[in-house]
This record gives sequence, C-alpha cells and structure tokens, in this order.
Amino acid sequence: MSVLYLALPHLAADLQPTSTQLLWITDIYGFMVAGFLITMGTLGDRIGRRKLLMTGAVFFAAASVLAAYSTSAEMLIATRTVLGIAGATLMPSTLGLITNMFTNPKQRGVAIAVWMSCFMGGTALGPAIGGILLESFWWGSVFLLGVPIMVLLLATGPVLLPEHRNAEAGRIDLASVALSLGTILPVIYGLKELAKDGPSTTSLGAIAVGVAVGVAFVRRQLRLSDPLLDLRLFANRRFTSALGIFSVGGFAMGGMFLFVSQFLQLVEGLSPLEAGLWLVPPAVAMIGGTMFGPALSQRLGAGRVIGGGMAMAGIGLAVMTQAGATGGLGLIVAGLVTATVGLGPGAALTADIVVSAAPPEKAGSAASVSETSGEFGIALGIAALGSLGTAIYRSELTVPAGTPAEVAATAEDTLAGAVAAAPQLPPEVAVPLLDAARDAFMSGLNVVAGVGSVAMLCFAVVGVSLFRRFQATTEPVEDGPEIPEETLIEAA
Repeated sequence: MSVLYLALPHLAADLQPTSTQLLWITDIYGFMVAGFLITMGTLGDRIGRRKLLMTGAVFFAAASVLAAYSTSAEMLIATRTVLGIAGATLMPSTLGLITNMFTNPKQRGVAIAVWMSCFMGGTALGPAIGGILLESFWWGSVFLLGVPIMVLLLATGPVLLPEHRNAEAGRIDLASVALSLGTILPVIYGLKELAKDGPSTTSLGAIAVGVAVGVAFVRRQLRLSDPLLDLRLFANRRFTSALGIFSVGGFAMGGMFLFVSQFLQLVEGLSPLEAGLWLVPPAVAMIGGTMFGPALSQRLGAGRVIGGGMAMAGIGLAVMTQAGATGGLGLIVAGLVTATVGLGPGAALTADIVVSAAPPEKAGSAASVSETSGEFGIALGIAALGSLGTAIYRSELTVPAGTPAEVAATAEDTLAGAVAAAPQLPPEVAVPLLDAARDAFMSGLNVVAGVGSVAMLCFAVVGVSLFRRFQATTEPVEDGPEIPEETLIEAA
C-alpha cells in the first residue's frame, strides 16, 4: 500500500490514465480490502483459514504479476481490484490462525504483537525499497515485491500451518455478502469523496446509501440462524470497547499522516523517497512500542498500558501543534515518533482483546471486524480532519497582491495547487505566495494535531476505565501445547 504512491508519476507517464482513472488506481485496492474483510473472515471460519489463506496467496501473486505488466489504465484498475479482494483474505486468516495456534493468552499476546509489527515494518520498508527499485527498474517492479513472499507461503504453509475451521458452520449467505458490500463500499467511498471535495450530493448520498443498506444487513443477520456476522459479539463490552479505541487511533493518525506526507514534500520540499525515509523512524518506533505491549500489560494491566499509550500519543500530537513552516521538521518527526510509540502497545492489546473475546470458531470473523473498524477509523479521520485542515487553510491564506486571478483560485484550493502554480509567476509574486500558502497549511496542520491530541487524551481516560479490571492471564484458555518462550523469541 505504501509503495504505490512513489510509482504514480512513473506509471502515469507510461499508461497516461485520466485523473479519474488515477484515483481509482490508488483507491480501488483499499475499497476492496475494506469491503471484503467481513466476508473473507467468515468464509475462513467456514472452509478453513489455511485453505482461504492459500487461495488468497495464489490470486495475490497472480494479480501482482498482471499488475506489474499492465498495458493500460483499465487493466491496472482491474488487477488492483483482484489484489484487493485477495488481500482481504490475508489479515483475518492469519490473525484467526494465530488465535487458534496460541491457546496460552500470554503467548498469543506476543504472537499478535509480532504479527502487527509486520504491518508497521511493511509501512516503513515500502517507500525505501520502492524508491530503490524505481531508480533501477520500471514502475511495475513495485508490484512484484509480494510475489516471492506469496510463493514462500504457498511452499511452506501446508507444512507449517495447521488447519482450523468451524465444523458446524452452514453455507455462507450470499445475500448477506451483497448487503455487507453495499454497506461498507458506499460509506468508504463517501468518506473519501468528502475528504477530497468537501460535502457534496455524491459524498453524502453515498454515505446515506451505505447506512440504509447497513440497516438491512443488520436486520438480516438477526433473522439468520447462521449469520455472516454474528452480532452477538458486539454484546461483549470488551469487544466493542476495543473496537472503539482501535477506531479512534486510526481516526487521529489517519488524518495526521495525510498532512505529514504533504508537509514533507510541499513544505520541506523533499522528494518522495526522502519523505519516505523520514517516515521510517515513526514506523520503527511503533514496532518497538507494539512489541513491548504484552510485557507491559503483564506488569501494569491492559487498562494502564492502553490508556497510558493513548496519553503518550496525545502528548506527541500536542508537540506537533507547535511546528511552523520553517524549522518544523524536527518537531513533526519527534511528535510523530512519540505518538506512534504510544499507540503501538495499545494496537497489539486491542487486537488481542477483540479476537480473544470471540469463540475460537469465530476468530476469523472477529479479526475481520477488528480490521474493518480500523479501516473506517482511518477513512473517517482522513475525511473529517482533512476537511477541517483544508477549511482552515482556505480561511487563513492571504493571496499577495499582483497574483493573477486564475493562479489565486488554484492556490486558494490546496497547498499543492499553490506549489504547482508558483513556477508560472515572477519571483517577487511566487515567493510571498508560497510563504503565505505554507503558513496557512501549517495552521491547518496545527489545528488537526490539536484535535487528534484531544481525542487521544479523552480516550486515554476511557481506555483506563474500560480495561482497568482486564488483566492478561498466563493460564491457557484450553488445553494446548506450551510453546517454549525461546521459540517465540526466535520467531520474532
């Protein structure tokens, strides 16, 4: 996901997509992952999580090769669609398998922390490795990164991974699948449109359609004896509270990363590769925080770790409110590192709480709900905080006298518009325009960081309160093999 943005200029020059096609190339993967997570999580519970994982790996590898050698924008959109559907099989299958393989809660917590660290590691390595590939090969090379991993999985998975499925599950309800897609896809699409263009008939209409279909989905699940999504999971207070905290973290950080990526390239003037390298320290910090989560929970309790981590994230975002257009790089990176260190332990613990709250036969379904809540949190953060930051940018920007009306209109829309328009102007107009635009953008970033900080600090109190009595136990939930801790460390 993180490597594609570096390849966009190269593939745009080769395939020459329209602006709409370029948006679909970037967005369709995330849409399909979000839309099919619940379906794939439940499907894995029914047919077997290893079988679903192996099937998804085959399609992921094949679609990656086709994407790499796409000859048109339409072909790339189609292959990215298949990639998203295949990608939706990976997360609930792997997390569901981990839940069944590690019956000892302490070891399961460590395993989930390792699992979540892999996401952070991919985020950190993607821009760096992608930049190296693009310097030596064509844009399609970035899509081939996943192929060796899928081949390794297909070769070793049948030997190393046990199969788990719910033997009593019935057939999957296709009408529920359609309703789940009709709920998630319009809402995610509407939130993305809301972030890009503000409130409109299209964005609000899409969200309304998704909500209406969601009501029908819920009613159908309540009538079915074997539903696609067991809504009884939401009656578990720990389950719903963990989902809420997971969503809030995605909300705050999704909005912040949107602005930080623009800050690095449009305010600091860094290349995409340089910007990607500056984002490595926060990702590495989150890996470290994630790995310490289970051990800290054993000592302090989950409530203190989750709440304390969110408080630390709130402090980090508060630091970012002090960054300016000049000399702000250090504050931005320091604040982001502090925030990601704080979020890491809670991310691992909330994922563990969600899957452990569900019966083992529904682990895949619970895992898919966890990831879907994160997707919604990120999308909502980008939409809401993105719209807020843009509104502040437009209200704070003062266009210097002498700026042509067309250029002024472009600059007033976004900072990217101001940066693109500046080279067309004489220096005595371009320099003041860029300075004003960057100052206005930083005002928006500061406010967004402040809102995220307040949200984190408020939910820090909620996290301590909700999970103060929840202590990770070292007793097995059921009889199962005790895996030596040395083996876990070697695996990590």
